[in-house]
Amino acid sequence: MLPVAYMAVFVFLFGAVIGSFLNVCIYRLPLDQSIISPGSRCMSCGAAVRWFDNIPIVSWLVLRGRCRGCGTGFSIRYPLVELLTGCLLLLLFLRFGLSISFFIYSLLVVALIVVTFIDFDHQIIPDEISLSGVVLGFLASFFLPEPGWISSLAGIVVGWGSLALVFYAYLWLTGREGMGGGDAKLLAMLGGFLGLQAVPFIIFTSSLVGSVVGLSLMALQRKGRHLAIPFGPYLAFGAVIYIFYGPQLINWYLHLGK
Repeated sequence: MLPVAYMAVFVFLFGAVIGSFLNVCIYRLPLDQSIISPGSRCMSCGAAVRWFDNIPIVSWLVLRGRCRGCGTGFSIRYPLVELLTGCLLLLLFLRFGLSISFFIYSLLVVALIVVTFIDFDHQIIPDEISLSGVVLGFLASFFLPEPGWISSLAGIVVGWGSLALVFYAYLWLTGREGMGGGDAKLLAMLGGFLGLQAVPFIIFTSSLVGSVVGLSLMALQRKGRHLAIPFGPYLAFGAVIYIFYGPQLINWYLHLGK
């Protein structure tokens, strides 16, 4: 067996490579384009990105964030997504080792990264991810040590139902949509992977963080309550926090003051 340090480096590098592919998914999925073909290319001049210019993080730094052919700048988001993916997979490895939990939660985390940036850009959550994730989350419950398939099924139902109730209640009261239906599907997916106990934790955490960020943006941009803020990224944030610290935080809260 390789030493843990070598395995950790490999996991980080592998995560960065996955992050490079996630950049393709983030750009192409909302446009209904294939994520397989054609290969990566400059969106300005159309030149194909050669393999030595497609090394995660490193190539962006070497080229100073520009296309080798036409000099058009590439967003700093590309290396940041690669770095984020590598770091999160590394943290999952350090938390779970090379276990079934590591591989399943890695799948969930990379899906949440794609969801987060697509929702930021387009304020949509692709059904290809959320609905497929509901099925995969339920199937994963048969292989994970917890939460078990009953909790997973309950998490799917309660996750979807809770936000769907908010969606339709707001629509009935105001005559316009507030929270998108994609958020309910995403929470159903998270309930499938993480179980019923995770649903209220994710709702509370995402609402708290989303409120702080939203109110801050409203104050800075002076758009008041008409500022549209995607909720999917905050659900994703709550889910990641739950994976690493959820049970401990819930246990701490339940024993608070005792």
